[in-house]
Amino acid sequence: MKRLWWVRHGPTHERAFCGWRDVPADLSDIAAIARLDAYLPAAAPVVSSTLLRARATADALAGSRPRLPARDDLRELHFGEWEGLRFDEVSARDPDLSRAYWEDPGDIAPPGGESWNAAAQRIDGAVQALMSAAMPDLVIVAHMGVILTRLALALDEAPSEALGHRIDPLSVTCLSFDNRRWRAETINHIP
Repeated sequence: MKRLWWVRHGPTHERAFCGWRDVPADLSDIAAIARLDAYLPAAAPVVSSTLLRARATADALAGSRPRLPARDDLRELHFGEWEGLRFDEVSARDPDLSRAYWEDPGDIAPPGGESWNAAAQRIDGAVQALMSAAMPDLVIVAHMGVILTRLALALDEAPSEALGHRIDPLSVTCLSFDNRRWRAETINHIP
């Protein structure tokens, strides 16, 4: 059995689409980081996406855990031309497309961005590469969309259903794999 301990990076306080934009995480809540650190398996390696908010959160949690190189394929969903825009701006700019993107995710992509399915395929490649290592536990610091694609797989949910799950900053979603199927052990746990 292998367990992937998905940790959402620290809060960014952004009010706009923040997919591949490289914004920092607020890691000032030292008590929350200490509780998270104590909850995670002590010997599990830590890996993150290459985006600053995930890298900094992973660095804060690594401590004596082995730190693996950050990976581009663990980045958040790419929102293309919607990056940096607020939800109301996106819906005013692309009303039909933005509605379809959220209500029927799958192959629909923002202009210049990627669809749910394209992101899930990219993230699948990362997970497969990481699972080939001989470790039973792995801490992965990533992003809400990334975690939701994994949760959809573990719960056998459609993307539209998976989008209904809450994934808070500095929360843990632990997914286990028994060589046949994924299972959700915890979702959005805040230690």
